[in-house]
Amino acid sequence: MFYKKDDRPYRTALDGVSFKSLAHGQKTHLTEFKLEKGSRIPVHSHPHEQTGYLVSGKMTFIIAGKTFDVESGCAWNISGHVEHGVEVLEDCLVIEVFSPAREDYL
Repeated sequence: MFYKKDDRPYRTALDGVSFKSLAHGQKTHLTEFKLEKGSRIPVHSHPHEQTGYLVSGKMTFIIAGKTFDVESGCAWNISGHVEHGVEVLEDCLVIEVFSPAREDYL
């Protein structure tokens, strides 16, 4: 699969949270997220391993009950089935890889 910039529109996941799939295969799924200041992703879990990179902005991650302040240039990995959530402190651009691919995002 080859992705060309702006081939796909953003989809709304939650108020202030939009995403688009960039590329995926059977084992991985690359996704771009735009998070608006003041938005929240409630604590949740899923079976996918999740590795991310904050391109711009600031946010606070809650992962397995621990709080992490995240700013541009920070990266993370969250194992599958681990509870996590986000509080967005500034507009953010995030790149994340999920494994396996998230069927609900395709």
